[in-house]
Amino acid sequence: MTETVDEERYDDPRNAIARAKGLEGAYIEGGEDPDPEPALETDRRYGRLLLVMVIVLVASGFIIGTALAVVGPMTGR
Repeated sequence: MTETVDEERYDDPRNAIARAKGLEGAYIEGGEDPDPEPALETDRRYGRLLLVMVIVLVASGFIIGTALAVVGPMTGR
């Protein structure tokens, strides 16, 4: 298997780490997203969704608990 070596990137820290680990490639591919904003926006959207879900779960527990506390004495228990 022949390797292609990018002379400009050969001395990058990522490339040096890859060579130190004995990897076949001259550098580790990926990790340098030229436009990270769409991914960050997706992360923010899912973060807000997660926060809303946690709030709904906790609030529903309080609502159900309060409803059972109010209805409990009416049933004669």
